[in-house]
Amino acid sequence: MAYNLLKGKKGIIFGALDEKSIAWKTAQKCYAEGAEIVLTNAPVALRMGAINQLAAECGNAPVIGADVTNLDDLKNLIEKSMEHFGGKIDFILHSVGMGLNVRKGKHYTEMNYEWNQKTFDISSISLHKVLRTAWELDALSEHASVIALTYIAAQRVFPDYNEMADAKALLESVTRMFGYYYGEKNKVRVNTISQSPTPTTAGSGVKGFDSFINYAEKMSPLGNAPAEACADYIAVMFSDLTKYVTMQNLFHDGGFSFTGVTPKVLEAMGGGEQSE
Repeated sequence: MAYNLLKGKKGIIFGALDEKSIAWKTAQKCYAEGAEIVLTNAPVALRMGAINQLAAECGNAPVIGADVTNLDDLKNLIEKSMEHFGGKIDFILHSVGMGLNVRKGKHYTEMNYEWNQKTFDISSISLHKVLRTAWELDALSEHASVIALTYIAAQRVFPDYNEMADAKALLESVTRMFGYYYGEKNKVRVNTISQSPTPTTAGSGVKGFDSFINYAEKMSPLGNAPAEACADYIAVMFSDLTKYVTMQNLFHDGGFSFTGVTPKVLEAMGGGEQSE
């Protein structure tokens, strides 16, 4: 069901890779809610071709390649988007991340620091670069909304999440800091959404991911939040209904983040009812 939450709004969606991705679902949701969008991803991802299908579904949305670590690419992306929209941008989704040490099987205690720097640049500093570029081009409208996707490993230890835990912690810090300055500048909101473990192409690269999804399901009173529900939440955050929410890390995880333990988890561990 659509509510016209984003009627007349215009935005950029970073990171729609395939039908499993949260960014893909978000693009579909934003379009259904009345928004015009521009899609972007790294040139190597664009060569896979799937994003063209999404563009066709979303009113033949332009697809503009951009390396999120490259300021010239980001400048080109934002300038072309503003030209396409005929004005400023109302929302941005940053759904970007890559853990090189994770991909290459390096343990956290044996980290390759050159790979780690690239991980930070792609997964965290890229948000700063996007916001800086938008700032310098005066590209965001008053009360625009920027959302970046994160994960609870920024606050708690999930060993197999490796260096991405550090990257997400930095991402959340950039959100708070730039959120302050952008709020002062022209009421732009910058937030992160901490999503349930979601079976995306990127997420499935983490060791033991399937087992962890099952664990999170047992730990969440409402169950794991699917990608479609996350897209709904993002659309609300892009709308005028949330004009005074900024610099926040918003958990969208079925209650996982505030649950200590559940009977389902105890049962799975072989424990029964405990008596005092």
